[in-house]
Amino acid sequence: MNNYQNRVYNLPSLILAILLVLAFPFSALCSEKINSPRGEILKHVVLRQNVMVDNHLILLGDLFKGAGNKASIAVAYAPEPGQKAFFDANWLYRVAHGHGLKWRPISIKQSIEVNRKTVTIERDEIEDHLFAALIDKGADPEMTLKLSNRSIQLHVPSRSDAIIKVTNTIYDQRTKRFSANISTPGSKAIRVTGRLQKMLNIPVLNRRIPKNEIIKSEDITWVKSPSSRVQNNIVLYEDDLVGKTPKRGLRAGTLIRSSEVQRPILVEKGSLVTIVLKTPLMVLTSQGRAVEPGANGDVIRITNTQSNKVVQAVVTAMGVASITPASQISMN
Repeated sequence: MNNYQNRVYNLPSLILAILLVLAFPFSALCSEKINSPRGEILKHVVLRQNVMVDNHLILLGDLFKGAGNKASIAVAYAPEPGQKAFFDANWLYRVAHGHGLKWRPISIKQSIEVNRKTVTIERDEIEDHLFAALIDKGADPEMTLKLSNRSIQLHVPSRSDAIIKVTNTIYDQRTKRFSANISTPGSKAIRVTGRLQKMLNIPVLNRRIPKNEIIKSEDITWVKSPSSRVQNNIVLYEDDLVGKTPKRGLRAGTLIRSSEVQRPILVEKGSLVTIVLKTPLMVLTSQGRAVEPGANGDVIRITNTQSNKVVQAVVTAMGVASITPASQISMN
């Protein structure tokens, strides 16, 4: 009985001893990780997400958090400025294992995207440099440059100067077409092509105007258009629009043909017209019906409603036309 009680009373001590024995290797391992040269690397290694680098090399620390004193080791070339690179789980595991990092992918689909920081040179700046080179080749400074590739951009490393160099420029004075090489420091030259155009300022409407509404100066805005696209019947001057009306509704921003506008119609076809005859001694009026429409100053034919005779009269106001004394016999 006493032996049984001793075994029971000693059971907590036995369990405590076992736990201490089991805990010793783990604590020793942790101590080794912290105190050994590799200890800093072995703790909490985590794969980064969507990495951005500003160098031509990708470092171990760019890919993994917790790389410690191995973070500055170069493991791959960075993509070109403005480009990106992808590294899959197998490649990442081999790199981590090869440099002593305790990291494993959570799945074979795990990967990382690495982007290269850049300074973007937009098309407008590229065109400015090209145009300066073309002027040196005899191009007209009043013309406008148009690149064949309208979406072109250049990318340079963020720590370099965004300097554009234009070389091997060829310009055809007759066709106005050109080609040239453009490059930035440390990059390969890109061949670009395009042409020069003479641009015209064209008056257009800034809002839709319906039929017969009179166009005012505040309805006009200006757009640039290549002269090669401007037909002979396109209205080029504001004075040719202001005071006139569309023959049909006109949209905003579109080039207007001279045949699409007219002077305001003061006499509609088939409408009643007051016919006026003025002499130094008297003013006679009669009523007629317009055979054709007319704007101010137009000579139109009018049928006298009393005599059914047709006379010619000049439109002078809304619903009013005047005739010369020689035509008065036809009024009766």
